[in-house]
Amino acid sequence: MTRSAPSDLDFALDRTSPVPLYYQFAQQLESAIEHGLLHPGSLLGNEIELAGRLGLSRPTVRQAIQTLVDKGLLVRRRGVGTQVVHSQVKRPMELTSLYDDLEAAGQSPTTRVLGNEIVPAPPEVAASLHLAEGAPVHRVVRLRRAHDEPMAYLSNYVPEGLLDLDTDKLEATGLYRMLRGAGITLHSARQSVGARCATAEEAELLGEPEGAALLTMQRTAYDDAGRAVEYGSHIYRASRYSFEFQLLVRG
Repeated sequence: MTRSAPSDLDFALDRTSPVPLYYQFAQQLESAIEHGLLHPGSLLGNEIELAGRLGLSRPTVRQAIQTLVDKGLLVRRRGVGTQVVHSQVKRPMELTSLYDDLEAAGQSPTTRVLGNEIVPAPPEVAASLHLAEGAPVHRVVRLRRAHDEPMAYLSNYVPEGLLDLDTDKLEATGLYRMLRGAGITLHSARQSVGARCATAEEAELLGEPEGAALLTMQRTAYDDAGRAVEYGSHIYRASRYSFEFQLLVRG
């Protein structure tokens, strides 16, 4: 493991501020994790060392660390110490792929293809892709990971013959990148987001307890000619993933 304590980082704590010192320290630690200054797997110094270096009491340091433990950014491991874990992925609500978003955020995405076959289109898929029910569609089922940690379970449907969905390529890159590589220009999408509890199978795949909260997303993507080119039904670990919305005031 890499021992990367905050000894190389500067923490500017304002003792005249009404903001509690534990909260200031916690916020700056969180920022260091989010910006990659403290990498996943890094070990923090012990509470006594941190308190002495920062001129804080040990309870103040402990409270700051507990704040980030509660957020899932740090974990206390017996015999190891306090360790940085992966920050939650915050994905903007834009027409981008999860692979591209994870790669842009430095999250080292990897993919395992669990299924890649031609199937009859189920009713919801057929309606979304403007096909006859039962028409052949290409179904791809993947497990997306970031830093070797399960992140999302992805089921995607593409009209048969639209592009070559080679398994090796699907494990090396993202579906939207493959669509663009085939000359398909993605223009818009219709998307819905929800939440539910994990089934036993989903929990095992995603490394969560059965019944854990999951985020869900259904999306139909259209090209610049208005043609429906992809339908996706995805589930994400709510403990590691969130959607971000930008809301504008009208009128």
